[in-house]
Amino acid sequence: MGTSEDTSRRLDELEIKASYAEDLLEQLNQTIYRQQQQIDLLLREVRALRAQLPEGSAPVLRNLRDELPPHY
Repeated sequence: MGTSEDTSRRLDELEIKASYAEDLLEQLNQTIYRQQQQIDLLLREVRALRAQLPEGSAPVLRNLRDELPPHY
């Protein structure tokens, strides 16, 4: 009789673990979906910035030291 109870307990534990795994999978899917939306937005912004550059112009390389406020 103990075998039936043990099997039932183990089955319950497996069902609980499967439920947690399903919840985690859904959370990960939502995270990936949000990250893909952010990536798409960033790509659109980069394209828009590139479109604002004059045709054939080389990227402007700046020295960050030139941008420091005078008190540094």
